[in-house]
Amino acid sequence: LLLAARGWGRLGTMSRYSTEQRGRPNSPDYRLYFKDADGKYISPFHDIPLFAGSKEDKEIPAKRSKTTGSEVLFNMIVEVPRWTNAKMEIATEEPLNPIKHDTKKGKLRYVANIFPHKGYIWNYGALPQTWEDPNHTDNITGCCGDNDPIDVCEIGSKVRSSGEIVQVKVLGVLALVDEGETDWKIIAISADDPEAQKIHGKYFYINDVKKHKPGYLEATVDWFQLYKVPDGKPENHFAFNGEFKNKDFAVEIIKSTHEHWKALLHKKVDGGAIKCTNMLVSGSPFCCSEEDARSIVQSAPAFTNGDPVSPEVDSWYFFPK
Repeated sequence: LLLAARGWGRLGTMSRYSTEQRGRPNSPDYRLYFKDADGKYISPFHDIPLFAGSKEDKEIPAKRSKTTGSEVLFNMIVEVPRWTNAKMEIATEEPLNPIKHDTKKGKLRYVANIFPHKGYIWNYGALPQTWEDPNHTDNITGCCGDNDPIDVCEIGSKVRSSGEIVQVKVLGVLALVDEGETDWKIIAISADDPEAQKIHGKYFYINDVKKHKPGYLEATVDWFQLYKVPDGKPENHFAFNGEFKNKDFAVEIIKSTHEHWKALLHKKVDGGAIKCTNMLVSGSPFCCSEEDARSIVQSAPAFTNGDPVSPEVDSWYFFPK
């Protein structure tokens, strides 16, 4: 987290962005705000381009995107590092949408360990400039969206930091139906990961994942099916009987959620409590000034260091099939 907070990113993308901590770590008032290369505060949800490399364009959303060969790369915002339990997420209902520690009934939320796993089993995060519209019924799942940016499970070999911006190669998608809502889970790998070049099937990257990371996809289905059971909730379900769909299918889902986001930022749909405050989205009625953005951040509690280590989730759960 400190690496990300100081702007020492591992990828070239991160050098264009930095983060600033506010509040006290491991507390409900902790926030991680984002800045661009000029040190201006921005919204990671709205101001970081969906397509990697598109910051070269003057207009956001941009029309061009970075590619590796014929591969389009996307920017991923890391919320939760692999093997950790704290449920960190983009605060969609707060101005500038910082990353915060999610709470329920005033208590910080942590995911349980699902045997044999420790915490989240991937670097978990979201794609910026996407939105799963809760008023739109998905033609595939028959359920409305979950009101969040689309989720990403990054399966590379590195453990990332909360707040990192990682350029990822999309491999496939899992259609989770979570408490009656469509909650797509994009499977991706960092473009700079040593194993990224091994996953190169023309249409069926997801099959290469099974080849080079045996058991990982099966573990992913188990994790999402069971992770809420320790909280007394029923098992989750999936469209397509838990089958992963391929890269092309995943990209179409991403494009669809990107269009929903565009409608949201241009006030063509009702976003409810979603905060659309942004600095860079051309033509958006929600654009704010640099001064207004600075005031938003400065109104948050000042960063307090030296907080005790966050509590570990000690319980282990095993659910036989």
